[in-house]
Amino acid sequence: VYKGVLQGTGIEVAVKKVSHESRQGMREFVAEVSSLGRMRHRNLVQLHGWCRRGDDLLLVYELMPNGSLDGFLFDVKAGCLSWEQRFNILKGIASGLLYLHEEWEQVVVHRDVKASNVLLDGDLNGRLSDFGLARLYEHGTNPKTTHIVGSFGYMAPELSRTYKSTTSSDVYSYGALLLEVACGRRPFEPGRPSEEIILVELVDSLWKGGRILDAMDKKLENCYVVEEAELVLKLGVLCSQNAPESRPSMRQLTQFLNGDASVQEYLNYKDSVIQDDIGMDQNPSSDK
Repeated sequence: VYKGVLQGTGIEVAVKKVSHESRQGMREFVAEVSSLGRMRHRNLVQLHGWCRRGDDLLLVYELMPNGSLDGFLFDVKAGCLSWEQRFNILKGIASGLLYLHEEWEQVVVHRDVKASNVLLDGDLNGRLSDFGLARLYEHGTNPKTTHIVGSFGYMAPELSRTYKSTTSSDVYSYGALLLEVACGRRPFEPGRPSEEIILVELVDSLWKGGRILDAMDKKLENCYVVEEAELVLKLGVLCSQNAPESRPSMRQLTQFLNGDASVQEYLNYKDSVIQDDIGMDQNPSSDK
């Protein structure tokens, strides 16, 4: 990523080169990038424009002065974000993803939601960036089959089978982000003890043991709102369910984070559906 200035305006921008793997798909890729430039949301980094050079695209974004969320979480020189700042960032990214999935003219699947793709503006508001991998499709239709993209630790398990990114696979990635921000550690850390390597498994185990807050980032020094912290950790686990249909939608997640819906009621409903399904399996119809 390069820093530049738009000629004649003095506006500072970030310029990112995106390589495309096939000439055949370049026309569609360019069309999609052009569409993405029309999106407007306070929690998305604005795409100012683009240019093509051979098989490469140069994407021109507005410059975010505070860099990436990843830097604040893992670079000691960047300082420690407070819980209030972290929670506000997570709510903002949820709002941005809801816009992509349901509120824009087409469905946009980001395909690479992660901390390094969340940039922070001058007020430390979270802005989702890097739409170089994003894919668009019409509301009410299914996404096309494609190759696997994304980042390890954030990729939904079904992608290795279906090769099809969906809004639900974005939700999975957002769940990994929720846990990363709350716990202050990456989704996959092979240098840790075996029971701590995969973050979601650790948090799920602590939740079942009634000690979910033990997963919280120690750098916060217990300075957080307990109800909000528990909510974020539980949502992170719920987003990380193996079955796509078992994950909440971005609309539900936004409602949970804003206090407009209850996670416990959601869990109770899911449990009742499971029990009903079990009952139907155990009492099959006698009709032949």
